[in-house]
Amino acid sequence: MTPRHLYVHVPFCRRRCVYCDFSIAVRRTIPVGHFLAALAAELARAGRPADLATVYLGGGTPSLLGAAGVAALTAIVGARPGLEEFTIEANPDDVTEDAVRTWARAGVNRLSLGAQSFDERVLAWMHRTHGAAVIAEAAARARRAGIANISLDLIFALPESLGRRLDDDLDRVLALEPAHVSLYGLTVEEHTPLGRGVARGAVAPASEERYEAEYLRIHERLGAAGYAFYEVSNAARPGAEAVHNRAYWRLAPYLGLGPSAHSFDGASRWWNEPAYARWQAKLARGDAPVAGREILGAAQQKLEARYLGLRTAEGIALEEPLDPALAATVSAWVAAGWAELDAPRLRLTPRGWLRLDELATSL
Repeated sequence: MTPRHLYVHVPFCRRRCVYCDFSIAVRRTIPVGHFLAALAAELARAGRPADLATVYLGGGTPSLLGAAGVAALTAIVGARPGLEEFTIEANPDDVTEDAVRTWARAGVNRLSLGAQSFDERVLAWMHRTHGAAVIAEAAARARRAGIANISLDLIFALPESLGRRLDDDLDRVLALEPAHVSLYGLTVEEHTPLGRGVARGAVAPASEERYEAEYLRIHERLGAAGYAFYEVSNAARPGAEAVHNRAYWRLAPYLGLGPSAHSFDGASRWWNEPAYARWQAKLARGDAPVAGREILGAAQQKLEARYLGLRTAEGIALEEPLDPALAATVSAWVAAGWAELDAPRLRLTPRGWLRLDELATSL
């Protein structure tokens, strides 16, 4: 199956955020030329998709490539103005007037801003490179350049010791009127500054009760403002749902380029070396940068389709008549307020999404 969706992982960051467990390369000077040469070599091996619908530049911090670097990347992958969706992730402090104008001319029509919070103390604790005021400035610059489709990232369930007021952050988010909001519940990964702080008792993570309360509060506030949650972690105004991300949840084929990027052709999935240096070195030698591959059998594809479907507001269609054991399981979910059944379609509620992994496993 020919992929119509392209993901490019740009691994570079100025610093590592306290919670970050992603595949990144911290650099003072960004090796734009070396990265783009390796990217071109990988694309030559993989073959350029002939009919792209979406491009997503993620990371890392793609905006660190600069205006010229993003334009050069766009030319390499064959993106063009008029794509259904072309997203770039950016730190707010990278969104200069020159950058957004160049991105827009290159075809970028969606900006994902890594806001995370509007609390200066929280941003400093996270090791973010920007302050709160810069977020609004970045959104305004993007709109002036013609990029109106703006998504904001927001982290919830922060340590209580930070004193962060969630409603204050939600007020600031709603004041900016983004088309889309992505939510991230703070998770503690072992090999991160946060994980080490928790291990030695210096940081106490949020309780499960507070995690749930904040998640449901976000649903309440965004819903009242006209946003609909179309996936467990994503809310949008009507028509502003992320086309690229929906392709993942529907198991559409996609091509991933760059360190740690994954690809899927409908039957198999493969992923690249996670470390930038190893990915770049393999391509420089003329080798494939792939680190692993798996073949998805029919049963595994069905299981993944069910899990991914339960992540979304569309839910999944159950085969009727229901097996008695399955019918009992579903009835228990509905009674607990975790799901809604409009036979044959089963959809999780916000409370159900909080238990997604557990419910999907039992199903």
